[in-house]
Amino acid sequence: MHSWIVPVWIHHRKDIRKKLLTYALLDEQSDTCFVKDLLGRLDVNGPEVELKLSTVLAEKVIKSRRIEGLVVRGYNEDVEIPLPKSYSRSSTPAKKSQIPRPESAVNWPHLQKISEKIMPLNEDIEVGLLIGLNCSRAIKPLEVIPEKENDPYAKKTALGWGIIGAVRSSNEEDAETKSDIPCNRIVTCEVQGTPKRKMCHFAFKTQVKEMISPSDVSKMFTLDFNERQADEKPLSVEDRRFLRTVRKGIHQSADRHFEMPLPLRNENLELPNSKGLALNRLMKLKRRLSSDDQFRKDYCSFMQDIISSGYAERVPIDETSTSKQVWYIPHHGVYHKKKPGKIRVVFDCSALCDGQSLNQQLLQGPDLTNNLTGVLCRFRQERIAFMCDIQGMFHQVKVDVEHRNLLRFLWWDNPELKGDPVEFRMTVHSFGATSSPGCPNFTLKTTADQYEETCGSTVADFIRRNFYVDDGLKSVPSVEQAKELIKNTKSLCQKGGFRLHKFTSNSREVVSSVPEEDRAEDAKDHRLVSNDTAVERAQGVHWCIESDTLQFRIIMQDKPLSRRGILSTVSSVFDPSAWSLHLFW
Repeated sequence: MHSWIVPVWIHHRKDIRKKLLTYALLDEQSDTCFVKDLLGRLDVNGPEVELKLSTVLAEKVIKSRRIEGLVVRGYNEDVEIPLPKSYSRSSTPAKKSQIPRPESAVNWPHLQKISEKIMPLNEDIEVGLLIGLNCSRAIKPLEVIPEKENDPYAKKTALGWGIIGAVRSSNEEDAETKSDIPCNRIVTCEVQGTPKRKMCHFAFKTQVKEMISPSDVSKMFTLDFNERQADEKPLSVEDRRFLRTVRKGIHQSADRHFEMPLPLRNENLELPNSKGLALNRLMKLKRRLSSDDQFRKDYCSFMQDIISSGYAERVPIDETSTSKQVWYIPHHGVYHKKKPGKIRVVFDCSALCDGQSLNQQLLQGPDLTNNLTGVLCRFRQERIAFMCDIQGMFHQVKVDVEHRNLLRFLWWDNPELKGDPVEFRMTVHSFGATSSPGCPNFTLKTTADQYEETCGSTVADFIRRNFYVDDGLKSVPSVEQAKELIKNTKSLCQKGGFRLHKFTSNSREVVSSVPEEDRAEDAKDHRLVSNDTAVERAQGVHWCIESDTLQFRIIMQDKPLSRRGILSTVSSVFDPSAWSLHLFW
């Protein structure tokens, strides 16, 4: 088992144009790939992890970053080889004296025929990559020139020719070079869970006191701003099942909208007939509709909209017979207290029939929502900021036809609500289902991944990192960048069946570049074009656009001046970062 060095080109699969030349140590004694000092120049990053490294000398835990998506190609070769999961390191176990050069082959008669195939030594290039046995395609020998006695020998792999052994002839060896043949044997594994906390020990008289290290204190203060990406979060068995189901079943229909199955715990589930439950709830709802004209008007309008928009459909006549794969969902209407007159009909997937509900049969899936504090902080990093919204995001992801009968509901086919109710079914993932948040979030990120190459990584990263469910918040250095980003993001979302609208910005020029029908209400009324003050809600926090400040509107209620009263008042303010506490203390 040996190691040898070859020159390679390296780049990330998402940016083929940005490639670097480096030396790679091909090490048959290591089981992992490592990258040194190249990530910044490649503009590549990854989640922070802790690695346990085992060598012949010691075993230790180090901090590193997990990198995926790197690709290498030999200096004079045409074959590109994707690297498996790799890790960042501050050093590699190799010296420049071990790098072969043309004269290294010329000095050994049996290697002279490959001298022209070896790149001259470049003193400015480091050994920036270690490729281990987990990338056997890069190490597997295609041709070998055997050694004579203790002379070096050569191997050709998919990355080119390398020389194993002392790279200088016996006439020019010195004492240092003779010991330059490395013996690494590196075994690597990621540390799972939380490692034991490092403690500082201080002796005071006869007692020993343990104190938390400064790094632990730093972690404690930054905990609220610690944002982990979705792929860094540990997944449960059920979360992995959810992802397998939606990844396998997601596909795009002719109208560009994505379709996916309901993530069922059991594909062969048998449910009781819940039509009686749904009918009983509907009759109670009808009594309220008959006694409240405004409620009836809003409710009927909502139901008519989802049917005419194709979000719900009448159950085909040949499918009206009940079976074990049918479920009827009761529904009710709720008003948003800050949006008077706007009703939302919620389908109650938690309703029980014979002790069972639809939600009990659905997998919730992992939390794919971005950290709210991170989204808000990045929102005001740069000078030009804008916000937007995905129109009816939950209604843009369709349910596969074979699962739509699990989303049946009862309603009338006339505005007078006369006659017997009719059987309808949802065609989209609707509010009220356990899986509702996970499916649209997964679809949005899938859209970003699928069309990243067409629309650019900047747009895809905006969607992946700066959306909180259906609200996008972003800031960029210049007006032109904002215009370009808005244009490309609208295009990418449209390819996945999503429509971006309700754009607003602290730049009048940016707002003016957006079609009027896609602007927020204040922008449509030209309030941003005048000098009047406009205030938008940015995830519950008030954004004063003219002064470009995040504000809080506190309505003081008649509370007793006590700790309980103060806590009640503070808690009434939606404030994800606890900034408003400074207003009280």
